[in-house]
Amino acid sequence: MANSPSAAPSGQENPQLLVHIIDAGTWTAAQAAGSYAAASLDTEGFIHLSQPQQIVWVANQFYKGQSGLMLLCIDPAKLSAELRYDEVPGHGTFPHLYGPMNLEAVTQVLPFGLDGHGSFVLPTELQA
Repeated sequence: MANSPSAAPSGQENPQLLVHIIDAGTWTAAQAAGSYAAASLDTEGFIHLSQPQQIVWVANQFYKGQSGLMLLCIDPAKLSAELRYDEVPGHGTFPHLYGPMNLEAVTQVLPFGLDGHGSFVLPTELQA
């Protein structure tokens, strides 16, 4: 993935909401710690985020068959660490957080459920 900073993708100059997939245990630990650092922060240098319209594709690609997941709804204006939009070859531009996530940026936590076929479904609260 590219590590060069870029502005928000066209049509998303001021995204109001970003999302991140997390399991309940990890979220509980983050709350106890007062901040959140996904494993990818150590291995890739950033925390993967998505725009709401991207999250179902991401979940079905990387979390297929997993249950008990939640979505952190994040206000990008409240993030303390650097937020960049990086091009993911063949898949578009995705937001990445280059540092730990301050929990004040999390505005809502939603269950991230599966349909009857085992595919993820965008929560009603995030549907446009």
